[in-house]
Amino acid sequence: QVDLVESGGGSVQAGGSLRLSCVLYGGSGDGRCLGWFRQVPGKERDWVAAIDGDGLTHYTDSVKGRFTISTDNAKNTLYLQMNSLKPEDTGRYYCTLRVTNDCSIRAAMYPYWGQGTQVTVSS
Repeated sequence: QVDLVESGGGSVQAGGSLRLSCVLYGGSGDGRCLGWFRQVPGKERDWVAAIDGDGLTHYTDSVKGRFTISTDNAKNTLYLQMNSLKPEDTGRYYCTLRVTNDCSIRAAMYPYWGQGTQVTVSS
């Protein structure tokens, strides 16, 4: 049984920062990819960032230099530090797990999802 529980969303003004957290229950191990996706109403989930079991990180172009994905393995927690937030970063953010070191940008490749946390950035 794998559960992912996100927290840390909220409302901020453009230029502000937020840190999202996702606690992973079950699904531990070296061969895994943890990621963050963002979804706005009426659209598909878009990949934001991912980190594999070796600590290699990947980002979509729009967040490079502003967002940082990381893990604390002792706490079984995934983070997304979001700085210099823009209104277009608004959406519901979901953490996700794939039990392989091969990260994907396709939502369909991830079988485990959290319930999401809302991020709203106002201009």
